[in-house]
Amino acid sequence: MKKKPMFLHETAGGVPPLVNRRFDAKFKSDAAYRASLPDMMEAVNAAEGARVPIQQVGCANFRLPLQYRTAAGKIVTLETSVTGTVSLQAGLKGINMGRIMRAFYEHEDEVFTFDLLRRLLKKYQRKIDSFHARIRLSFSYPMLQPSLRSGLAGWQYYRVAFEATMDAAGKFRRMIDFDFVYSSTCPCSAELAEHARQTRGVYATPHAQRSKARVRVELSPGRNLAIEDLQRHCANALKTETQVMVKREDEQAFAELNGANIKFVEDAARLLYRELAGDKRIADFQVACSHLESLHSHDAVSVICKGVKSGFNADFMDFGSLVC
Repeated sequence: MKKKPMFLHETAGGVPPLVNRRFDAKFKSDAAYRASLPDMMEAVNAAEGARVPIQQVGCANFRLPLQYRTAAGKIVTLETSVTGTVSLQAGLKGINMGRIMRAFYEHEDEVFTFDLLRRLLKKYQRKIDSFHARIRLSFSYPMLQPSLRSGLAGWQYYRVAFEATMDAAGKFRRMIDFDFVYSSTCPCSAELAEHARQTRGVYATPHAQRSKARVRVELSPGRNLAIEDLQRHCANALKTETQVMVKREDEQAFAELNGANIKFVEDAARLLYRELAGDKRIADFQVACSHLESLHSHDAVSVICKGVKSGFNADFMDFGSLVC
């Protein structure tokens, strides 16, 4: 019986496959060969589905080291997760997503600021024929934190994201997301613990938990805000940031600090509101707080926004991302 060939594999008797799967590492493409390659942008009726606009299409979570400037002027290089998207008109079949990535590699030796993001967004709109473009840079930002009493210091890391958008009219918006981790001691359990101690001589401790605030701000036109400024706002408002390097005197100080700044989750939101609302560099903001309860099996959460007309609202439900 004659052996049937397979498409990808050799069969018994030495019958070769119909498709050659050998990779030719020595092959070099030239301009003529590249010009002969198929281009889906030239295809007719290649797009599937409804012929409607797409609000966002692009690349998410491609990573590369980018440079940022600290408030003190030092340049730091941080691993950054980049998301770049554009809008797609109904008549277009797609975009060359490689252009989004290449745009960053063309500027990888520059310090990334919102001014640079503005230039990239304009390049997206021009080269990809888009009405709306968006870039988001996510990274972990280190700041040296001194201990409370011992004189030690350690690196605290903050989740930060720069986001820039540009619409068809050329309106440019700049947003910063900033995560701040702190300790929250429940005022109710603090009162009950003191009641037990004073009335019955029972030692009791109020429940406290690691907590997180996610602050999203939009910068005012022509104004700049450093990451260090956002950290300072959060620390001034909440007081009880988690510590890095501690000795016994620092741990005692932290217990005292928590006792001096007991707070419910709604207190945390209002404290941050008061702090952020006083900064003219911030045009708008949204704050989401989560206290990871040690009393309950669920978390206590709150969301607040500045209340700017047509601005941010308090529509935040991704509380699982605030677990810390």
